[in-house]
Amino acid sequence: MSKRLTYGTNQGTATPESAWRKRKDAWEHLGYVLSEISSEYQEEDRRTEHELEAGRLLGLLAAIEPYWANPGIEYFNEVSRLMSGGQYEDAMKLVYQANQTFRTLTQYIDLEGHDEAEQDPSQLGNGAPGNARVQAPMVEILLVDNGPAEEIELFKEEIAEQRQRTDPFHYNFVVVPSVEDALAAILINPGIQSVVLTARFDVRTRRRLSSTLKNFIARRMEGYFQSTRQIQGLLDLENILDELRPEVPVYLIAGVALESIAHEITGRFRRIFSRNDRMDLHLSIVSEVLERYQTPFFNALQKYAKRPGGVFHAMPISRAGSVQNSPWARDLVDFYGKNLLLAETSATSGGLDSLLDPQSSIKKAHELAARAFGSHRTYFVTNGTSTANKIVHQSILAPGDIVLVDRNCHKSHHYSLVLAGANVSYLEAYPLNEHSMYGAVPLEEIKGRLLQLRREGLLHKVKMLTLTNCTFDGIIYDPRRVMEECLAIKPDLVFLWDEAWFAFAGFHPVYRQRTAMTVAAVLEKQLETADYHQRYSTQRAALPAPGTIEHPENDQAWLDTRLIPDPEQVRLRVYSTQSTHKTLTSLRQGSMIHIYDQDFAVRNLNAFREAYMTHTSTSPNYQILASLDIGRRQAELEGYALVQRQVDLAQSISRAMARNELLGKYFKILHSTDLIPQKYRRSTTQNPVRDGLAAWDEAWAEDEFVVDPSRLTLDISRTGVDGDTFKHEYLMDGHSIQVNKTSRTSVLLMTNIGTTRSAVAHLIEVLVKIAEELDRKRRLDGRVLALGKKPAAEQIPLPDFSAFAPEFAGGGGSGDMRSAYYLTYQDPATHFLSSAQIRTQLVNGERVVSAVFVTPYPPGFPVLVPGQVITLCILDYMDRLDTREIHGYHQDLGYQVFTCEALEQVAEQQP
Repeated sequence: MSKRLTYGTNQGTATPESAWRKRKDAWEHLGYVLSEISSEYQEEDRRTEHELEAGRLLGLLAAIEPYWANPGIEYFNEVSRLMSGGQYEDAMKLVYQANQTFRTLTQYIDLEGHDEAEQDPSQLGNGAPGNARVQAPMVEILLVDNGPAEEIELFKEEIAEQRQRTDPFHYNFVVVPSVEDALAAILINPGIQSVVLTARFDVRTRRRLSSTLKNFIARRMEGYFQSTRQIQGLLDLENILDELRPEVPVYLIAGVALESIAHEITGRFRRIFSRNDRMDLHLSIVSEVLERYQTPFFNALQKYAKRPGGVFHAMPISRAGSVQNSPWARDLVDFYGKNLLLAETSATSGGLDSLLDPQSSIKKAHELAARAFGSHRTYFVTNGTSTANKIVHQSILAPGDIVLVDRNCHKSHHYSLVLAGANVSYLEAYPLNEHSMYGAVPLEEIKGRLLQLRREGLLHKVKMLTLTNCTFDGIIYDPRRVMEECLAIKPDLVFLWDEAWFAFAGFHPVYRQRTAMTVAAVLEKQLETADYHQRYSTQRAALPAPGTIEHPENDQAWLDTRLIPDPEQVRLRVYSTQSTHKTLTSLRQGSMIHIYDQDFAVRNLNAFREAYMTHTSTSPNYQILASLDIGRRQAELEGYALVQRQVDLAQSISRAMARNELLGKYFKILHSTDLIPQKYRRSTTQNPVRDGLAAWDEAWAEDEFVVDPSRLTLDISRTGVDGDTFKHEYLMDGHSIQVNKTSRTSVLLMTNIGTTRSAVAHLIEVLVKIAEELDRKRRLDGRVLALGKKPAAEQIPLPDFSAFAPEFAGGGGSGDMRSAYYLTYQDPATHFLSSAQIRTQLVNGERVVSAVFVTPYPPGFPVLVPGQVITLCILDYMDRLDTREIHGYHQDLGYQVFTCEALEQVAEQQP
């Protein structure tokens, strides 16, 4: 008989960023270890080693498994009991069955199939007729209850009795006794879809949580659970759960007369039940999950595609009519499948809807998306965020309005402002010359520009601030601080946050606090409190009068103060545009516009409709719309799990790079300390995410800028290869590794919700092969690179925005790009000059003004815009770029610039 296995109970829970992976790995590895122990040919020493390893794995699972229902702590205890008794083969069988539950992030159970007539195609599960077996999702419900164990088991049994064979999914309860356990469970277990609270709970856990998880929970509990009133404790717990996982409904089982507390908790819980309302609780749990599962437009499109009919309308390809029997086009059907073409139509009736005037299924899909993303209104866009940006700009801005814009934002904003005719005041991001990229725009720069415009008497013309959050390179703003401080200077300022790369962020408790819609909701709530009013009154009394042209020094105090706005004057008008297809599930060009505008119905509804009509096709792609509907559903039901996995996989790449000596010789992941100057960070850690959930949360709550941990900037300067060459020749052509952005010295690696562990392993394997190849080449060339030594690389200073020419300049550094843009239509207002010719003119003291946008890829933003003065610094930058693609620059002709005569004519026409 083998000696009794023991395992420690003091390991502490895994943190959310690793729990899903550690738990899965531990169960799988335990199965392997048990098979080795059970082997007849196992040597005694090896058997002892495996038994010790099994004990370690049991200790890890003992800390994590209580926060899952399936297989759960009771199942784990049975495995542990069998192992302790030396029944390894029996334990191995149980572990094998447990490992079958890890096939996907959402677990499934097999059910007996039911008749096709009973099936609802809008429900969950994969239906099969007759007696076939079907798979139904298995979800988990968190029950917070510290009552007697026998009462809790009876409650679970009575709930189970309410289930029916036709239920679209099944669920099991995760039972925890305390607030800290509840918060640990909701963070660690992303499969929890509902929470049921009882009044029987402790505040503190009796389990040992990991230090980082405990610190995170303690931080989120600050200010709560101060009252001894039971009802207040329930409200406090609901409030924290809503902050962490707002998509998860919270139900309350009250132990007192419901009527006596209803007035105190109205609107706080999804529903309140007595302990005898078993059926209603069950039906509520099922119906709420199904509510999130709804995809009204996708369902309507499915039903349309299944109906027989004749097409006497546009689109010969509809229902595959023009291709199905064609010997020359049949392969389109073979490649895409019939469903795609059966769903291809111009119809807007018969259950479908009009995107331009939604009244039924699309309208409902918009409403569900607004709920999911926390907006007042959400609109689908089927031709990308470039169009979404144009819609928002055109709906807000009129000719002559001033808009503050990050000069490094996506080109769609620059073209939008030409169309809108607004005067553009460009803001400068901090440069990272060593890495050939820009960061983000410091708040001091934004406030300084607003104060300048106020001194010049132009603040009334300022309409909007447009910023990119997060940037292409993963730099993330603090939207709350930006909006608060800017609204303190101009209370009616409109904000457009370009969140093209940030659609996923609203489904993770740490990311969410830096999204536009979440911050708008938090600010609206805060502005109504007495504390906020008092803080504003105190600050207003301390601040000096606004600066003037004669006395600009008064504004220094405004720059140095953490401003808060006047709650009586502020109007929250916040817009965000998101490329759903970039970071969530959607077909290409699927995007959304989210609106949190207190004045939308009064000030912008009609203008927005007109702008939407202007830029939206009358023949939108229904497949894109359906995919947006599906993407919203997935984000609500498993977004947290997917985003957490995305971050964890990115960090596993970072850890592998740091641990491998060969990789470290040629590559380096750039972290917060590399990409964000210290003056913009209160945190000092190199990588807050790697230091645990608490450090991550604290940095994101306090730093002006943070780095998206799912976006890794790989410094390749030690390879001696430029980014563009590395991307194409080494990664794509050599190993079919796709990356998006490069700079001269870096490559951007992005994980997303579709990234797999095998893809990460492949990437690391490829980088090792590349490093080995570089090593071999350098040995052959006799140029061995010392470990850790970085070769001297030519740095190209990143140029700031120079200025608009006086002929196109407005106040406060703004300029009229529209006039410059359309001046090029007057032939011969422009001509072409080479870089050498422009240099000669500049040296001779002449002025040269760009007539068009000049946009190198990378970095992908205009280095020159219409009406901008060209400088030697800009030419130096452009001449030394080695990028293959530059929009607006002609290799044979050079730069398109205005003639002196055209500029003189514009000057003469000015008053």
